[in-house]
Amino acid sequence: MRSGLFVLFFFAIRALTGIAHAAGDERRHDMAMNDEAAEDDRRLVAYPEALRIKTLANMRDHLLALSEIQAALAKDDFDAAAEIAENRLGMSSLSLHGAHEVAPLMPEGMQQAGTALHHAASRFARTAKDAGVTGDMKAALGALAETTQTCAACHAAYRLQ
Repeated sequence: MRSGLFVLFFFAIRALTGIAHAAGDERRHDMAMNDEAAEDDRRLVAYPEALRIKTLANMRDHLLALSEIQAALAKDDFDAAAEIAENRLGMSSLSLHGAHEVAPLMPEGMQQAGTALHHAASRFARTAKDAGVTGDMKAALGALAETTQTCAACHAAYRLQ
C-alpha cells in the first residue's frame, strides 16, 4: 500500500512538472515561484453569466472527480476509479456537463483541449480497468497524469469572464 502511495505521489509530482512545460509558460512559473505578481495573459473567453457559473461548477466537479479517482487508486479500487473517470470526465460525461451549450462559445483551441480531456479520461478508464486485472498501476497512473495535464494546459491558456 505504501509503495502504491509513493508511486502515486511520484506521478503526481511528475505530472505537475510536466504541466509547467505543457503550458509553455516558464516565465509565469518562475514568477509564481518567486512570489511575484504575474500578469494574467490567458485568453479571456466570455460566457453568458448562467453558463459561466455552470461551467465553473463543472470544472470544480472535474477536480473533485480527479481527487476521488486518486482515492480509489490508493485503495486499489480500479473499477471505481474507471467508473468515476468515464462517467464524470470521459466521453460518457458530455451530456452531463452540457457540452453542447458551451462548445459554440469556446475558441477552437479550448474546444480541442476539452475534447482531449474527455478522450484522455476515457483512455484512463480503460487503462484502470486493465490494471484491475493485471495489478500494474503504472500505466493507469500515466494515463491519469495525461488527463490532468490536459486540464492544466487549458487552464494555463484560457480563463472565463
